[in-house]
Amino acid sequence: MVKFWNGESVQWRLTPCLDGRTGVMEQGEPGQLLLHMEEKPDAEEVRRSSARAAAQLRTLESSSALLDAAPVVEVLGGEGLAALIQGAELALYRQETWKEKQEDKPFALYLTGTERADAGKVLEETAALDRWICFARDLTNRPANKLTPVMLAQAVAQAAEGLPVEVRVLDESETRALGMKAFHAVGDSSDNPPRLIVLRWRGGREEDAPIALVGKGVCFDSGGYSLKTSMRGMKGDMAGGAAVSAALLALAENRVPVNVTAVIPAVENRISPASFLPDDVIGSMSGKTIEIGSTDAEGRLILADAITYAIEKENACKVVDIATLTGAIARMLGGVAAGVMANDDAFYAALQAAAEHTGEKFWRMPDYPEYKKLIESPVADLYNSSDGCGAIAAGLFLGAFAGETPWLHLDIAGTGHAGKMSQPYQPKGATGMGVATLYRLCRDMAEEKR
Repeated sequence: MVKFWNGESVQWRLTPCLDGRTGVMEQGEPGQLLLHMEEKPDAEEVRRSSARAAAQLRTLESSSALLDAAPVVEVLGGEGLAALIQGAELALYRQETWKEKQEDKPFALYLTGTERADAGKVLEETAALDRWICFARDLTNRPANKLTPVMLAQAVAQAAEGLPVEVRVLDESETRALGMKAFHAVGDSSDNPPRLIVLRWRGGREEDAPIALVGKGVCFDSGGYSLKTSMRGMKGDMAGGAAVSAALLALAENRVPVNVTAVIPAVENRISPASFLPDDVIGSMSGKTIEIGSTDAEGRLILADAITYAIEKENACKVVDIATLTGAIARMLGGVAAGVMANDDAFYAALQAAAEHTGEKFWRMPDYPEYKKLIESPVADLYNSSDGCGAIAAGLFLGAFAGETPWLHLDIAGTGHAGKMSQPYQPKGATGMGVATLYRLCRDMAEEKR
């Protein structure tokens, strides 16, 4: 999609103009599109401008354009070049379809003016990351009948072929033997059996414990007996699982020197004679018992066992979980930012430092001791629902399973799918939220160890 220019004929020329006219795009000379930005733009402004231009050219049914990267590279170097590439590539993404006739036309964006950046390396790394963000979007956009837990495991395993990644898929007999009772309380509600998907990338030193990325993989969420009033969009309740698989595969393809394990508990939350019920008391892999207040608070149940698995079986030194977890965070932050819970200030600071480079936004929720009353139960160790502060309660619930291990919880329920407040590089459908920041977070941690 994005290539270096070797004199090919193009339909349009794209020229960045750093003149302070932020967000303005207009036609210059015939066949030229001017992209106006701040005099010293940041990477996110560049990403948005590039995305707007790419989207406009697609509307015009153009097949090619030449982008002069020099003005941006002069100010931002390789990071600016990466933002130009990423904005265009992500804006041009289209959902896979099952139509008899495919209507999408190919588009080539050529780059010039890249001499002042390590352009080959930047293009290779950015293009790989963009492909995996689009992979996460593809998985999240697939309907439930095209992506059962078994199909999700197969899709991830197939995507990992050719990469130095170890893939292990635990079936229901293996997870049951591990005592993953919370995972099975949800997964046993469906005729489509659950799977625990584990990916391992070992690019770092042998003695370094891995960072665990744990992603919610609810391939469809009916709410169970706490039935949802609307189930449209619930095919995408595995966006967290898609994000962690994509981030790990991008790290592996780019040979980032870090050890990372991705853990994806994949289930469906349906209604059946085997479904769990409100007021049930269930167990968990950690040994903690859980009173069920709502069967629609299922994501935290499967993540609880997955976090325990990551710490006890994968020996994770740090854990990040990511999930489309609560409607509460979507109502609070809309489609702008993801909510965060953290038990380690330095780890949270590293997340924010990574996010400054990716354009993704995160907002830390409070975890005052008083909030812990929300997840107290008179009959079990924990309560899986709450009467208020739903996003905070969900985060604190998961934090109980992380224990003393440095941990971040990312609730992407409002940002996992494009909406009114989404960016120009996030077309309709899944956004791939979290992939870029998880990638950058792990890459930054690798650089710290050098």
